[in-house]
Amino acid sequence: MMQFYTSPGSCAVGTRILLEETGAEYQAHRFNLGAKEHLNDDYKKLNPKAKVPALVRPDGSVLTETQAIAFWLADAFPEAALLPEGAEGRLRVMELLDYMVGSVHMRGFTFVIVPHKFGPTPEFQEQIKAHGKAQIAIGFGNISEVLGDKDYLFGAFSVADAVLFYMTRWAVMVGLDMPANIAAHHNRMLDRPATQRALKGEGIEVGRA
Repeated sequence: MMQFYTSPGSCAVGTRILLEETGAEYQAHRFNLGAKEHLNDDYKKLNPKAKVPALVRPDGSVLTETQAIAFWLADAFPEAALLPEGAEGRLRVMELLDYMVGSVHMRGFTFVIVPHKFGPTPEFQEQIKAHGKAQIAIGFGNISEVLGDKDYLFGAFSVADAVLFYMTRWAVMVGLDMPANIAAHHNRMLDRPATQRALKGEGIEVGRA
């Protein structure tokens, strides 16, 4: 059975949604990041990055990073149809995943949610939060263009939608505005059974946009 390492409320909820979409059996291990539970020696031996998500696959190998796990799940469980068919479709999903994780998450939400990690003074933290909010607004604008009037980012549900959802969950949590089509996407994701199972497993509740 696969072993999945997560922290409630983190980006790993997107990975858990994908695990649920595949229908695969897995055992979840939850860390409290605020209490630094992920920094224990046993986990660092398993994953020297000491981050979540991490997935121990059936062969015992460990895979980390949201994008890598997402693509592996799509290839390992093709019946779940987590990626478009064809090389071009896969490339476009990878392109958007890298942008969402590398820019909107890391350069946007990280600054908004944990500004204290970047400076000691309240004044500086407010500046970094403002910068993060501006980056999120730009990012959501670009993602909104990709989504358009479709139900999901690439027409049918894909790994990209689970990644977008973990960020829209954060946006709802901190009270950020979203384009109307992204808000509708958030609510649509909440209605998916796999999302509901993942959230229940994480022990978190998510409001509608």
